[in-house]
Amino acid sequence: MTDPDLQPRTAPPPGEPERPESVTTVIVAALANLGIAAAKAVAGLLSGSSAMLSEAAHSVADTVTEVMLLTALRRSERPPDEDHPLGYGPERYVWALLAAVATFVGGAVFSVYDGIHTLTHGEEPGDPLLSYLVLGAAFVLEALSLRTGLRQVRAEAAGLGVPAGHYLRFTPDTAVKAVVMEDSAALVGLLLAAGGLLGTQLTGSAVPDGIASILIGLLLVYVAWVLGRSNAGLLIGRPLPRPLRDAVREEILTVPHIVAVLELTTLIQGPREVLVAAKVDFRDASSARQVEWACEEAEQQVRERFPAIRRVYLDPTPGIAAERDPGAGPAGDPAGGGGPAAGAG
Repeated sequence: MTDPDLQPRTAPPPGEPERPESVTTVIVAALANLGIAAAKAVAGLLSGSSAMLSEAAHSVADTVTEVMLLTALRRSERPPDEDHPLGYGPERYVWALLAAVATFVGGAVFSVYDGIHTLTHGEEPGDPLLSYLVLGAAFVLEALSLRTGLRQVRAEAAGLGVPAGHYLRFTPDTAVKAVVMEDSAALVGLLLAAGGLLGTQLTGSAVPDGIASILIGLLLVYVAWVLGRSNAGLLIGRPLPRPLRDAVREEILTVPHIVAVLELTTLIQGPREVLVAAKVDFRDASSARQVEWACEEAEQQVRERFPAIRRVYLDPTPGIAAERDPGAGPAGDPAGGGGPAAGAG
């Protein structure tokens, strides 16, 4: 089974810049949202529409999110150094989590508040024509931005041999995931805003516009929750899916002199950066040189088969005591005094 967590065939070496597709996707979304936010704000002020102002807040929150995602992409590219020997890959999830918070605070809270205020205090409706024009233009721009994100998702999913929906759900590339989710939510929000405007225009009541504003806020709450949960899980530490862990274990066991993988730990540190650590049992008769060779061979094979696995740490460890000679010492020889395997540990 193939999973996007490994990102095979596209993993750049450590320190190499982020794939241009991710950066382009985020930049396109940021530029689109910046222009849309200004147009919505003007239309909302002129028409007096609560839903339009909520959509303006939505676009501002999306723009801030994209700026944070660009920061995440750039800062996580930095190569390992003395203070951060495993690199800066997980920093992208810190910024992406902050982006989810920005979506909640900047978009959802304002939209719900403005909608409630409209329902309780009413509003003076103005000419909705400009709002309709802005909504139509915004829909086209958001659709183009979404198409850019979906194109990347489909291309990467096809390269991995998995459905696009599966890729979007499980990929650790949260920048692309955020852009696709936010653009999708933006299209739904535009339809809600248009419905609120039309309802207010037909009835003369501010209630439809206020309800639309609240619904837009609740939509943003959902987006912020999904993105926040995804990034929090990656910050805490997420392993490779079980089928991939099993595949890594099987690959290690193909190396001569290795008889068992006693413990296997995997950790996703970035979209194309995975760490593997394993306790490995070797043949008791293996020499120190053979153990060293087997460790190097296992690392090479695993990294060749799964390019996203950047680091492989193997710990030569005795197997289950009941399966060994009761008289054997800690090094596996009867004297207990430092056989070949002891030197490899």
